[in-house]
Amino acid sequence: MTGADARFAAWLIAMTCLAGCKPAEPPPEPPRAVNVVRIEAGKGANTANYTGDVRARYETALGFRVGGKIASRLVDVGDVVRKGQVLMRLDPSDQRLSEQAAGDALSAARASHDQAVTDFKRFEDLFRRGFISAAEFDRHRTTLDVATARLSEARAQLDMARNQADYTTLHAQADGVVTLVDAEAGQVVGPGQPVVRVARPGQKEVAFSVPENQLDRVHSGVSVRVDLWALPGHAYAGRVREVSPVADPVTRTYLAKASITDADRQVQLGMTAAVHVEEGESPSVIRLPTTALFQKGDDTAVWVVDPASSQVTLRPVKVGRYAEDYITVVEGLEPGQMVVRAGVQKLFPNQKVRVLADRAQ
Repeated sequence: MTGADARFAAWLIAMTCLAGCKPAEPPPEPPRAVNVVRIEAGKGANTANYTGDVRARYETALGFRVGGKIASRLVDVGDVVRKGQVLMRLDPSDQRLSEQAAGDALSAARASHDQAVTDFKRFEDLFRRGFISAAEFDRHRTTLDVATARLSEARAQLDMARNQADYTTLHAQADGVVTLVDAEAGQVVGPGQPVVRVARPGQKEVAFSVPENQLDRVHSGVSVRVDLWALPGHAYAGRVREVSPVADPVTRTYLAKASITDADRQVQLGMTAAVHVEEGESPSVIRLPTTALFQKGDDTAVWVVDPASSQVTLRPVKVGRYAEDYITVVEGLEPGQMVVRAGVQKLFPNQKVRVLADRAQ
């Protein structure tokens, strides 16, 4: 073999080795797993949902009518109290001293009045007999009038002092349940400062917040359905009683209260409740979660899954209303279609997908 033949043979062997080391083709990418919503028009499309808590229809904040140092606290949160039951007491030392001073003042005023009455009778007899002038008689009559007024004033002061002493004891104004205790023994409180909150038994209601774009559908008299998280499967009827005319300065929402018309003993104060406001079904309105929206420029669209090819297609839609966690679609979709509910930014047209969850909406 000549030198040229040897070189050619070596080159051929090297090319064969390089061809054998060529990497294999990568396997095709598996279909992306997606959760979808199967559209059912009118099913809850016009239902607004809110979260709130159960409260008593009547709840009273109680405080002392006088200031002082709390001597004893006799109730705790959750205690059932009766009308007239003692809830707290203040140290009555100062009020008792005031009562004693008012009693002494009344005794002095009574003695002065008695003396003025005796003097007036004596001078009245002298005036009839002509021993004193009319001016002198009028002066003693005025003295009697002043003594009578001072006696009446002293009696009123004593009654006031007694009332002040009685105000050192805080009583329940009606039967109810203690929902808040905001003071402890040894604390100094002022007149009218709320120290105990008592909720009356009976009618219960749910307090919830309404965004300003929902005020047209949540107003006084609207019927609602109330579900309690602690009582799954129990639904209660309710009616919106009032909606605050002023928005909360922090949340910018309006406080609404719905009375539970058929509340039973299972409905306890403080329970978390879901309030559902129904407006009736509309076959032309479809509700989707906000995570299903795909924004492309100025257009709004959703990804629709073709069940035959398992591919996604971008479908433009017309949004009717934006809510807290969902939107309503009035054009662009039909019942029975499957819409991707999350991860829409990671999809592209005609991409193969694998449906993980199919939920009716």
